[in-house]
Amino acid sequence: MFSSISTAPAKQSVSDTISVLSGRLSSATLLEDRRAAILGLRSFAKDFPATVASGALRSLIGSLSNDGEDVDTVKVVLETLLMLFNPNQDSPEASDEIVLWLADEFTQRQDNITLLLDFLEEADFYSRLYSLQLLTAILSARAERTEENEAITLLTFLTPSSADIQKLVAFENAFDRLFSIIALDGSLADGSRVVEDCLILLANLLRANASNQSLFRESGGVKHLATLLQGVLQGQAAMADDVAGWVRAQRGRNIYALLAVVRLLLVHGAVGTAQNQLALWQHGLLYHALRLSFSAAVQTPVKAEALVTCADIIKGNTTLQESFAQLQVPSPLSQPSSGARDGGGPDRDSEVYVIDGLLDLTLAVSANDMFDVRIAACDCLKAYFFDHAEIRLHFLKRAIEGYKTGLDETANVLAVLLRPNNDDAIVNPYRPWFAAIITFHLLFNNPEAKRLAMAVTEGDAEDGEEIVTSIQSVAAHLLSGLGREQDSRVATGYLILLLGWMFEDLEAVNDFLAEGSNIQGLIQVVVRPGPADEIIQGLCVMILGEIYEFSTKDSPIPRASLHAILLSRLGKEKFIDRLSRLRTNPFMRDFEVLPQKLDPSSPGRLPEVFFDITFVDFFKDNYSRLLRAIDREPGLEIPVSANGVQQGISRDLVDSLRAQLKEKSKALDELHMASTTLERQLGQEQADHRKSRENAAVDLAKVNATIDAVQRDHAAELDKLRQQLASEQAEHARQLKQATQSKEVELEAGRRKLVSIQEDCKRQIEYTKKTSEAELDRKLRRKMASLGDDHEKQLSKASKAAEVEVDRLKRRADAEAADLRATISRLEVDLMKTNKNKAQELHTLQEEHAAQLALTQQQSLAKLEKQIDLAEESASKCARLEKELDETRQDGLKIAANLAEITDAKQAIQTELDDLLMVFADLEDKVSKYKARLRKIGQEVSDGEDEESEDESEDGQGQSDDDGESEDEAGNGQVTASRKTA
Repeated sequence: MFSSISTAPAKQSVSDTISVLSGRLSSATLLEDRRAAILGLRSFAKDFPATVASGALRSLIGSLSNDGEDVDTVKVVLETLLMLFNPNQDSPEASDEIVLWLADEFTQRQDNITLLLDFLEEADFYSRLYSLQLLTAILSARAERTEENEAITLLTFLTPSSADIQKLVAFENAFDRLFSIIALDGSLADGSRVVEDCLILLANLLRANASNQSLFRESGGVKHLATLLQGVLQGQAAMADDVAGWVRAQRGRNIYALLAVVRLLLVHGAVGTAQNQLALWQHGLLYHALRLSFSAAVQTPVKAEALVTCADIIKGNTTLQESFAQLQVPSPLSQPSSGARDGGGPDRDSEVYVIDGLLDLTLAVSANDMFDVRIAACDCLKAYFFDHAEIRLHFLKRAIEGYKTGLDETANVLAVLLRPNNDDAIVNPYRPWFAAIITFHLLFNNPEAKRLAMAVTEGDAEDGEEIVTSIQSVAAHLLSGLGREQDSRVATGYLILLLGWMFEDLEAVNDFLAEGSNIQGLIQVVVRPGPADEIIQGLCVMILGEIYEFSTKDSPIPRASLHAILLSRLGKEKFIDRLSRLRTNPFMRDFEVLPQKLDPSSPGRLPEVFFDITFVDFFKDNYSRLLRAIDREPGLEIPVSANGVQQGISRDLVDSLRAQLKEKSKALDELHMASTTLERQLGQEQADHRKSRENAAVDLAKVNATIDAVQRDHAAELDKLRQQLASEQAEHARQLKQATQSKEVELEAGRRKLVSIQEDCKRQIEYTKKTSEAELDRKLRRKMASLGDDHEKQLSKASKAAEVEVDRLKRRADAEAADLRATISRLEVDLMKTNKNKAQELHTLQEEHAAQLALTQQQSLAKLEKQIDLAEESASKCARLEKELDETRQDGLKIAANLAEITDAKQAIQTELDDLLMVFADLEDKVSKYKARLRKIGQEVSDGEDEESEDESEDGQGQSDDDGESEDEAGNGQVTASRKTA
């Protein structure tokens, strides 16, 4: 027994001891136990700093927070921490890395530094001394980081308001340096306050400074921003991990600061905004921001800021607005934390188009803490169709189509407005409010969109149902909600929509007035006793003033009646008072300075958001006009123009037309009276006319009898004339037959002569050819020696002479042919004059003779033209001869043959000319004979005809007396045939 007591306990190692002390420090409940554990750790801090720091550093820092009121404990903890920063040099665990690690443990958590700073205010001397020494040790370990942070802080305070300093800092490569610091500090996801300070400094350099923004864009700053945001998306898994609250908060501030920097580049209307928008799109920052806003791991303020940033990027940029709709995002309804009306639905796709996603986020999400995201999504939709009429019309048409088909009514603005769910409006009053705001932006200052929206109706006329227009449906839901004292936000949305819809739209105003109870319901809301809602009453009065402003005499409730109702039921004083209260209401008056978002200090309450910036501007611009509307006389109507075209009917035109109609009616009455008088006169005239017609019938019978007698006499004389004409026609036929027979005999004789001439020509050509060939052969042999050197000169002279001769003969032939044609023309004229002077009984015979003469002339002309063609053919032969003469320079035998051909051609041409002269002589003889024949039959012939020629075929009956003439013709034919052979 005593031996067991005397046995010594096992020796404990240093690491085990430190572990035990660390465990006791973290788990002890009594202050004395924790202090004893700290004293134990202090004894090991000098020699084993690494072991103590790794096992008990966070417990020691925690003691400063938990036991900060006990001075002794604080003193011991601070001493221990100082020992860890200054260990023994001989300690095997002493190293610089431990000091850096300890410094980072303090600097990476702002609460740790705050504890040390709080001890500087304590009364205990050692607490203040050790705190200062510890801060000095921390700053000494990270001196570079401290200087860097201070430099960033200094520049942040220097650059907010001075553009010159901003430019100086920017041109010192500040942008690249800031991005390097951000990257080294852990980027957005893991960066500390330094990242936020760098982004704040970057915002100071870019705010309202066009030159710095241009430098930032050109130096790749936009690409750096996109890379930082992309890094956040890639680290979403880490963002969802269970990390400390201060880390998550700092991460959110970093991302928020970056998005704020991006928005500084997108100030609407500023210089360079369009270039910045395009650069942000090209580098994918819009896509990254969009994905970030639909991420479930991102905090709500960051989501809202990301959506507002997306809205600023596409706002007013037509190209980006059209491309924006093609992007896809995760469906917000598939996220369990979205508070969707349908719980997300398992049939929802994980990816939807961004417009559908934004509509789902705006209309289908009902969680109150998601309001900032919903209003940011609404702003993004408004930016999507901002100042883009085509997109607004396309969006509205899709909404109308979805409303009519009844598909996906959850995210359809028209379905939300025209088919509201009253129970849903109680839980989620901002759903109809957002739908009304979106529709307000679609219709505002867009007559085409208003026309499309007005075409939407409820009910089927074929089934006997009443047709209700969309404006009447909205008005009915508005008044129904006001009667149930529904949330004022729902009624505010409907009122804003109606105000934008009916402004300067006569058709919309008349549609609203078509239901008379609408005016009574709005007035009842304004004059209702009890606590009043200034916003609702002011908006109702504004609608009443707008309706009266744009009403007309022809409205369902005439303008004068409407004015009387407003003055009697409402009164001018109350009208002005309600509008003035709305103008001075804080939500309207201070809209620009009030945050249009959820108030975090009032959890569970709905946000105090009632208006939209566009509507606020619309209200302030038209406040004075609508305030004075009730003072205008009912007879004074306001002309409304849309796109330069006056809407509705011009009141001046209507009054003018009414005056004209009155004048026309008066004139019509006068004409009616005149018509009655004229009818009486017409009856009298008809009676007179009947009497006159009877008298005329008697006279007509007498005249008919006289005409019959005349016709009988005329018929007898006509028969006599017909017999005389028949005898004359028989005589003329006999003479024609005789002339035809004589002509045929003459033609047959000519054919026989032509055949004989052709045979003679062939024989003569054969004989001439043989003789010429023999003669040429002999001449060639004799003259070959003498034609050596000068044959070219002789050939040239002969060619030129032949050309001159051919030209002369051709001109002469042309002149003679022209004279012959002129002679024939004169002869035709004279014949026509002669025919006109003949008696009527010889008319038929003269026509036959003229036809025969024309035929004869044509034949003569044909012969002459053939002769002219032969002359032209001779000229062409001369040209060919010239070519052949050139070829004789190589072949001596062909030269002689060509010379012979030229000689024969010249002879043939001369012969043809002689033949022409003979033909002309023959023609003159025939003309003389023709004149004699004309004199025999009693026609007169002028003396000038003695010099003119006539065709030889005219004298068909005198063939037997003209044997010499026939012989001459045969000779001419023989000469012509010889010429053709040549």
